[in-house]
Amino acid sequence: MIRVMLVDDQELLRAGFRMVLGAQPDIEVVAEAGDGEQALAVLRGTEVDVVLMDVRMPRMDGVEAAARIRGPKVLILTTFDLDEYAFAAVKAGASGFLLKDVPPADLVSAIRTVHAGDAVVAPRTLRRMLDRFAAHLPTEDLPGVAELTPREREVLVMVARGLSNLEIAAGLEVAEGTVKTHLGRVLAKLGLRDRAQAVVYAYEAGLIVPAHRPKG
Repeated sequence: MIRVMLVDDQELLRAGFRMVLGAQPDIEVVAEAGDGEQALAVLRGTEVDVVLMDVRMPRMDGVEAAARIRGPKVLILTTFDLDEYAFAAVKAGASGFLLKDVPPADLVSAIRTVHAGDAVVAPRTLRRMLDRFAAHLPTEDLPGVAELTPREREVLVMVARGLSNLEIAAGLEVAEGTVKTHLGRVLAKLGLRDRAQAVVYAYEAGLIVPAHRPKG
């Protein structure tokens, strides 16, 4: 059973999500909150697997709350696809974002995907987001890159370019399981949660140059 927490200041929206999720045999809504501050307080006494959280809320927004949450996976709700708040939330540690008018089937699928340990934001979608907003982010000299082997660095760059594990395996002429192993080591060495954070990291480390940022 996947234990879900709903965090949104609109009670009607929470009720709608609760109805959709309550109809699923493997999902249970175990807690709700009206803002990030309340969510953190509730999480201290409730076992939760996935937090479905609005980005714009009073007192504490979803970005700050996502950065403080440890343990549960966070899915951010946003009003439109390329939202700078959603980008900030992924950077803060959220496992992805969904539009508020997401079809019920997609909402359920996203929760299951995140619970299984993957990111909901497809790398290609995240690249579009980064190309729009990363021009405002200074490239940082991130020391963790030096800890990667040449092959691990190669895998990280290919992930950041939006390639799937299968596509990376074909490009490197290795087994898909080998790619998963390399990616797992990359995430562990760099302290990243998932592919979405890996893509953000690659941009910040200067391994990928955003379309709107001139090279050199």
